[in-house]
Amino acid sequence: MAGVERECEVVVVGAGFAGLAAARDLTAAGVDVVVVEARDRVGGRSWSVETPAGFGIDRGGQWIGPTQHHLQALADELGAETFPTYIAGEAVEWRQGTRHTYTGLIPTSDHHAAAEGVEAILDLDLTALEVPLERPWAAADASALDAQTLATWFDTHLEAPGARSILDVAVKAVFGAEPAELSFLFTLFYCHAGGGLTNLVRTTGGAQERRFVGGSQQLARGLADRLGHRVVTGTPVTAIAYGTDRVVVSGRRQDEPWRIVARRAIVAMPPSISARLDWSPPLPGVRDQLSMRMPMGSVTKVHAIYERPFWRDEGLNGQLVSDDGALRSTFDDSPVDGSHGAIVGFIAGNECREFERLGPAARGKAVLSELERAFGPAAGRPVELVEQHWPAEEYTRGGPVAISVPGALTGFGDALREPVGAVHWAGTETATEWCGYLDGALSSGTRAAAEVLLALGYRGPGDEGSGGVT
Repeated sequence: MAGVERECEVVVVGAGFAGLAAARDLTAAGVDVVVVEARDRVGGRSWSVETPAGFGIDRGGQWIGPTQHHLQALADELGAETFPTYIAGEAVEWRQGTRHTYTGLIPTSDHHAAAEGVEAILDLDLTALEVPLERPWAAADASALDAQTLATWFDTHLEAPGARSILDVAVKAVFGAEPAELSFLFTLFYCHAGGGLTNLVRTTGGAQERRFVGGSQQLARGLADRLGHRVVTGTPVTAIAYGTDRVVVSGRRQDEPWRIVARRAIVAMPPSISARLDWSPPLPGVRDQLSMRMPMGSVTKVHAIYERPFWRDEGLNGQLVSDDGALRSTFDDSPVDGSHGAIVGFIAGNECREFERLGPAARGKAVLSELERAFGPAAGRPVELVEQHWPAEEYTRGGPVAISVPGALTGFGDALREPVGAVHWAGTETATEWCGYLDGALSSGTRAAAEVLLALGYRGPGDEGSGGVT
């Protein structure tokens, strides 16, 4: 790509699940496609690696659950195997300085708080069903719902401090954000898109039900392998010039300029990241304003790896819910064969920002101390401790998803998927089902590809539409 000008029909910016799915569908229809990716890998927020000590982990999205049909279909197509998240035994609750154990969806040491928490979750899930997935800003009372935060809703629906603590942990785990940062309308839409908050936080029957043998990124690699030379990594885009029927995407590779001229572009990036590009002409105000109001969540993912999953011997399942400290939630992340043990946890929201200032050494010390108090002395002596601090990842800048602040959806929601000239939008944030998840990324790519095919006048493989690049 260095020093090269390339012409094609469609250029896709971003080789995450969304961009690769879009390129797959376009290629199947006979469209000449080029996919450019800034990173030296594909997969976006899915990133499976081998640690320095030789253990396989997922630094990003890793789970698959029921109704994630796009992700399951791709796994079946590529022959990727899954296995259930380990849940046998009891989970640990750390509340007000005391350790408890429990079974079920939420901690039960405070029965009143547990009952109130369950009631609030069910209330949220029922209310979420009233929010349209395609146009949440068109919901009844959308302005009122979008004018408040999830925290203000909690203020009027939760009395027990323990219930508020339980819900705060769930929200941080799902969004990587504080309840006070989230538009209540956006929260309802997001819950509806994922089958309800109950579905989003649970393992069996929920979003964390299964994992991929060998990691989730293998699916992105499988898509990229099939696209072959059409996917170019290590090629950051810096500028996009666009009109109604022509797009010029440009950047630098190994300090050499390059550019691609195409009839259409699909930008498969989070809104706030795509807004950092140099746009000519500038993006419409509504699109740019939307991007400003959809920041990335704040999350650090931590893996503690052990010689064996010792907590299982004590009847524990590796899950933790805590009301203080850095780690507020964890899961058993051991491999399917149990050849070693692993616990994965999340530092999210305010804690992510607080511990970023303290640095990795302080984060590691805090994590081990909290794992030890939850799972015993052996938890403080891992073979390896690995963290992925997503806010510092150059081409994502946070995670697991872009959130929507109050007023964003009702004021600017129409711009989320609306093409701008010859530019179309993909990415999990634009999905109407499983928004924020790998499944949502795949469906968004398919939707964007269909838009482009319609705009180009394609009717099927071998149909060359209305002509080449001009």
